[in-house]
Amino acid sequence: MEGDGFVSDEARSVAFHLQAPAENYVNDPEVEFLWAMKAVEHAEVHFNLVRSVDPRTLRLTEQDDKMYSTFEASFPDFQLSPLIEDQLKSADAKEKWREWMKPLETEVADFNYATLLRIDAAGDYSENNTLIVPRLEFLVIEVARNRRGFNDGLRGKFPPTAAATA
Repeated sequence: MEGDGFVSDEARSVAFHLQAPAENYVNDPEVEFLWAMKAVEHAEVHFNLVRSVDPRTLRLTEQDDKMYSTFEASFPDFQLSPLIEDQLKSADAKEKWREWMKPLETEVADFNYATLLRIDAAGDYSENNTLIVPRLEFLVIEVARNRRGFNDGLRGKFPPTAAATA
């Protein structure tokens, strides 16, 4: 984020506070609010991207290819849309995801940030269509959705606004 002319001072402040160890904060409402702001901002940016460009050509990280190939091998029956919460949140699933993430932790920035993920790829971000997952899970699921065409219909269903394309 340093040196990025498009990042507001407020966003830098949020990022600074969220980089501190979790044990420094015990249900601090201000930190929860800052996290929520950052998560919503990230969701808005992501949704603007997938409804503004061809998702099949979109690269979310430099590690997209590696993430996707290891995801396919580790989660061959994973349902991309609508998501089945147990495939992400059950005890067995959490352990499997932790093991899958280990090799990528040093390669993907902020791999463990709590991130909003759409349950149904055909819908937008809303309270009823959102789960909270680690950023790395969000990234690989969205890379898979992009490559397999799940996000293709978003441009027609939710045309970009002038603000989204500016």
